[in-house]
Amino acid sequence: MRRFALSSLLTGTLGALAVTAIATGALPARAEAPKVVVSIKPIHSLVASVMHGVGEPVLLVRGGASPHSYTMKPSDAKALSAADLVVWVGPELEGFLEKPLKANAPKATRLTLMEQKGLTLLQTREGGAWEAHDHGHEGGHEGHGHKDHDHKDHDHAADHDDDHDELNSHIWLDPANARAIVTATADALAARDPADAEAYRTNADRTLQAIDALDAELKATLAPLKDKPFVVFHDAYQYFEARYDLSAVGSITVSPDRRPSAKRLSAIRAKIAGLNAACVFAEPQFEPTLVRTVVEGTKAKTGVLDPEGADLPEGEALYPTLLRNLAASLRGCLGA
Repeated sequence: MRRFALSSLLTGTLGALAVTAIATGALPARAEAPKVVVSIKPIHSLVASVMHGVGEPVLLVRGGASPHSYTMKPSDAKALSAADLVVWVGPELEGFLEKPLKANAPKATRLTLMEQKGLTLLQTREGGAWEAHDHGHEGGHEGHGHKDHDHKDHDHAADHDDDHDELNSHIWLDPANARAIVTATADALAARDPADAEAYRTNADRTLQAIDALDAELKATLAPLKDKPFVVFHDAYQYFEARYDLSAVGSITVSPDRRPSAKRLSAIRAKIAGLNAACVFAEPQFEPTLVRTVVEGTKAKTGVLDPEGADLPEGEALYPTLLRNLAASLRGCLGA
């Protein structure tokens, strides 16, 4: 009995000491996770998945805001100044970040995704309903040309100054590119935080498996839509179209922050009628009246496509939800 009582006393004492040590911080503290800032929701979702259980990345462009027209807030500048790692697509998309990165985060590691290995990069389609810049491609998949544009063939600095060679920056809409983004993020985090490198690698492997499953699911969902022509609000979906062999035939506007001319709207309406386009898609961030204007007098239906998750809550679940929503909107408007 005395031996049992002594054992109980020791157990209770050690437990109390452990609780006291935790409460007072006497136990060795775990190194703080790196402070990571991410520009837009889809990329934030992928980064959050890689950081699962280690830390939470900070998102700059929140809610329904668009990187095309975003204005930095004081809280954004503060987050950048404290950042160890900044993940962004690049100046092609987040032009608002170029100067703040230099001014507020000069010492942070900068992961520019458009410059990473393993990406498929596509040229932006411009001019009327794309005819002027379809680079000689004919048929229902005008301007797809994705096999002709490998990452290594582009000088990024030159591309910014040449409208004919401007790269489409919506890279995350191809799950194969999402895989490359996840791998690059895990590498950057492991280099910055070696103590948690194993966790980042494990999370990345789990995320890559989920992306592969999502890709297979979307291929099956979208296969019946292969030959159905449609028009988008702006040229944000080319990676999604190329991945799943879809038939976008034009966009209402070249740049979402500029209202299209009456001439362009007339050209789009003529193309909708001439190709018997099944649907014209708006976007939640931009003016829907333009879509109603171009479908007037045609048989086209209207729908909504969201390339960035404007109405979705930020976090790990956003990326797969975003792509499934795109597929569901296309199926709903174009029909099976």
